[in-house]
Amino acid sequence: MKLGVVGLPNVGKSTLFNAITQAGAEAANYPFCTIEPNTGVVAVPDERLDKLAEMYHPKKKTPAVIEFVDIAGLVKGASRGEGLGNKFLSHIRECEAIVHVVRCFEDPDIIRHADSHDPRSDIETINVELIAADRETVAKRQEKAAKMVKSGDKHYAEEADLAARLLAHLDELQPARTCPMSDRDREIAREWFLLTTKPVIYACNIREDDLGKPEDELPGVPDVKAIAAEENAKVLVISAKIEEDVAGMEPDEKAMFLEELGIGKSGLDRLITECYDLLGLISFLTAGEDECRAWTIKKGTKAPQAAGKIHTDFERGFIRAEIVSFEELSRLGSMAACKEKGLVRSEGKDYVMQDGDVTLFRFNV
Repeated sequence: MKLGVVGLPNVGKSTLFNAITQAGAEAANYPFCTIEPNTGVVAVPDERLDKLAEMYHPKKKTPAVIEFVDIAGLVKGASRGEGLGNKFLSHIRECEAIVHVVRCFEDPDIIRHADSHDPRSDIETINVELIAADRETVAKRQEKAAKMVKSGDKHYAEEADLAARLLAHLDELQPARTCPMSDRDREIAREWFLLTTKPVIYACNIREDDLGKPEDELPGVPDVKAIAAEENAKVLVISAKIEEDVAGMEPDEKAMFLEELGIGKSGLDRLITECYDLLGLISFLTAGEDECRAWTIKKGTKAPQAAGKIHTDFERGFIRAEIVSFEELSRLGSMAACKEKGLVRSEGKDYVMQDGDVTLFRFNV
């Protein structure tokens, strides 16, 4: 999974990125301190995988991972070359979702960019620039499709029609994801990697003193939640400064600190949970002496396609999947005990994988 991090300058975007990835990107109190895109890969915390590793003592433990891409702050008019322009948006076109960091606090010691007034206006500024970037992409696709329609290829006629409808929609300053599209339209649009078709998580960056207070009483947070509800987006209330403070702590110290703050889980843990929910993702697990591993798949994935995540041969020669739920395996302590109780199921090609399935695939090629 790959997530793009966007926002206006000086909203805490790079501070948050550093805290959750520990990638060491420059974060300073002036606009455009991030110029080149920063990337960081983090392991998805999964207590189930930790438990399996305790049971099997494998040579290797491999969690699922998420890649974050932090780009330069966008400003009003970026599509016309203002600030650093918008060409760097290409770095997040292939991301599955966008984390939009919004500043929800005031601090005289932190410069607020000229385009930044309040969370609602900040969100509007970024969305307008993402829409403008998509309009440029769709216009180019329309131009190319119009030239190729004469070839008689039905695909180009479909592209030209969709591009015309999308341009009209984007010209109304509406994101592409709200444009009525058929399944075929979405299939075509997927190849265009439009920014405003991607699901969004709004990360409300609050001051550290506000953490643990009722969210609806915090400055700007209700406004962000209202916008997210209109867009069917997610909202995560987070303090980039607190995340920065806990990033270097030992696990026990971090857990105690977060418990004292009354939040229990780190911002990274909560962000990953929201991302999985937003994108409709689950994890299945494989376990053995060589490796214990978590695999990320879409909800609704059937057993052969899940096997294909491990290796294409597993899907091509799929015979069956031997499955036990993590809860049952953890409760009984071993696969042998689960087999004795008749809890290890043999599932065929139509089985829909469930979150936490501990799986052994049988195949023959």
